[in-house]
Amino acid sequence: MAAELPCGRWIEVRGLALHVIEIGTRGTPTLLLHGGGPGCSARSDFGAVAGLLAQGRRLILVDLPQYGDSDSPDITEPVFSFHAAHVLALLDALGVDRADFVCQSLGGSVALCLAARHPGRVDRLVVTGSQPVLPPKSLPQDNPLASRVREEYYGNGGPSLSKMRALMTRLEWHDPAGPPAETVALRFAHSTSPRALRLGTDRSRRGAPEDLTDVLAQVEAPVLLLWGASDPFCGPEYALALAARLSRVDVSVLGRTSHHPGEERPAHYARLVDAFLADGAAPTHS
Repeated sequence: MAAELPCGRWIEVRGLALHVIEIGTRGTPTLLLHGGGPGCSARSDFGAVAGLLAQGRRLILVDLPQYGDSDSPDITEPVFSFHAAHVLALLDALGVDRADFVCQSLGGSVALCLAARHPGRVDRLVVTGSQPVLPPKSLPQDNPLASRVREEYYGNGGPSLSKMRALMTRLEWHDPAGPPAETVALRFAHSTSPRALRLGTDRSRRGAPEDLTDVLAQVEAPVLLLWGASDPFCGPEYALALAARLSRVDVSVLGRTSHHPGEERPAHYARLVDAFLADGAAPTHS
């Protein structure tokens, strides 16, 4: 669980202090990049699965700017490019030439942006629930869930623990019992820090929207799109459309999961990730 992860440290890159949790010092460097929902962090998004992925790997769990325990500047640049530049600088600061990436939602779009613009720094990518491009015309162009989450959570009297649990249970979890209480509490704590409340629903401070359509063809790394079968933000049909834009890609769909399959079924998720990172080929999904 999240509480079992070691304490992290702060590394200054491009004038910002990024919070990083490291597990292991040997093996393939593997960066874990979290999603962009209220209160998300590396610890909340990967606490259930990090220990399963750590064997033979140097795991580096990163809190992106504005998330977790990292600094929270105003972001006015294109959002994926901004974060990718800071992840690239973090690789340099850590002395990591090339790395694998395991990414949730926002983190996957950031990693794809980095892989497109700096292909020599990325070996393999696992991407879950990410939306780096607009959906094709055959799919709905506007997802009201994605645009309403922050407004609903931070509006109507402000955040609360019960609203966080409701958000995660309704939109991010397939099991109607919902997420573990400690995960909800961690997300709530990070979502209600003074800097998180300052950002709230102010889109002008969280980065300009960005579409990676024009650069995805430059991604040379093998990619596994590992999707939750019941993801309400962008379902498996979006993953298949995204796969058509990538040259070296596999798609696996994990049943009985929603937006966070790595948290809901960590053992199955880890097995798929491990097999893909080991040889670049996706195994048969379960």
